[in-house]
Amino acid sequence: MISAPSPNSQAILLLTAPLMAGRAEPSRDLLSLGEYNRLARLLRENQWQPAELLGPGAKDIIGRFRHVFDSARLDRLLGRGFLLSQAVDHWHARAIWVVSRADSEYPRRLKLRLKEDAPPVLYGCGDAALLETGGLAVVGSRHVDADLLAYTEDIGHLATGAKLTLVSGGARGIDRAAMRGALMADGRAVGVLSDDLERAALARDNREPLMDGKLTLISPYDPAVGFNVGHAMQRNKLIYGLADAALVISSDYEKGGTWAGAIEQLEKFRFGPVFVCTRGKLGKGNEALLRKGALPWPDPQNGHAFAKTLAMAARATESPSEQNDLPLVLREAVNQPPGAESTEQKATEELPAPPATDAGEPAQALFSFVAELLGKALREPMTEAAVAELLQITKPQARAWLRRMVEQEVVEKLSNPVRYRTTKAPDLLL
Repeated sequence: MISAPSPNSQAILLLTAPLMAGRAEPSRDLLSLGEYNRLARLLRENQWQPAELLGPGAKDIIGRFRHVFDSARLDRLLGRGFLLSQAVDHWHARAIWVVSRADSEYPRRLKLRLKEDAPPVLYGCGDAALLETGGLAVVGSRHVDADLLAYTEDIGHLATGAKLTLVSGGARGIDRAAMRGALMADGRAVGVLSDDLERAALARDNREPLMDGKLTLISPYDPAVGFNVGHAMQRNKLIYGLADAALVISSDYEKGGTWAGAIEQLEKFRFGPVFVCTRGKLGKGNEALLRKGALPWPDPQNGHAFAKTLAMAARATESPSEQNDLPLVLREAVNQPPGAESTEQKATEELPAPPATDAGEPAQALFSFVAELLGKALREPMTEAAVAELLQITKPQARAWLRRMVEQEVVEKLSNPVRYRTTKAPDLLL
């Protein structure tokens, strides 16, 4: 059963969402992302929740913000309660749920990585737990030949063999081929849509995997909204933000959403390794991405090699000294039979194998899994040595992971003596 939006989510929807069910045009008063972030900071500074804007003290709270926001504008937005109830009934009839940044169910990865760039509201259909499983993002152009589509479907199959979730944008072409390949192999897929979530939630091809918990569709935009180039560009960061690594199958040169999203990751966000397909004739766009720091995809041929590829790439992002030799190491790794070790692997410590999870993470789980595990373990301060003992790894490896978690503000570093503790900062993001 789809639950009603929380009181906080109701307030945020009223302030930011077009509530298009039954309406042709959204309100012109809607708060932009920047405006909502400003309001959220004011609420947080005064220890208020968004839901209090709907309570008996709302008039006083809004009055305190009149130097920043037009009180009449906020009143008009918050007064759309009837429209909101219509929209919620409309969404529930289509099995669409809503979460806001003020909810604990909001994807933690997006809060940690995007912070105030994270959308205030997410609409979704399917099992929300899939949004926390990481995996591989696969992106590419809409217009490609049949051979490349077949190859992309095989990538989806391999992701399933590696027990990884396939994340993509759900657009025609490469995106859908990758998701189709994963679902045909009885794997898991997450689609981050820029338009028509409502239609996708009702599509016959999606019905069974949605009901079986194999597919989750989300969008930061109203479920009824149509295609918009700006929306397609902006949702790219969510695709990368939910994954551990990304693979660009094909990209135009200096134009299009695939190019813009990959460049944003390579030059700004750097959430994880970005691979580029080098199969066949290398296009100008893919070639340029390699020059900008993307890694050549080593074309693993089975689930074991696939998982090893991502694990080794993740380790290289933590150890810059290994990055120069990474392409060669990856090429060697994917050509090994299961159980074999390369010279480079014997010379370095193996990644620890995390315990099995309900989501079926592989033994070579990526950094995000370790961060989630330590996020729970470090509710009480621990030293590097204690973390190393807990995970049965070396102190240098523990130090590298902890340093990265501090940079991502998942963990805070205490002094005298040096210890590490989980920070609750992301949970305060409204």
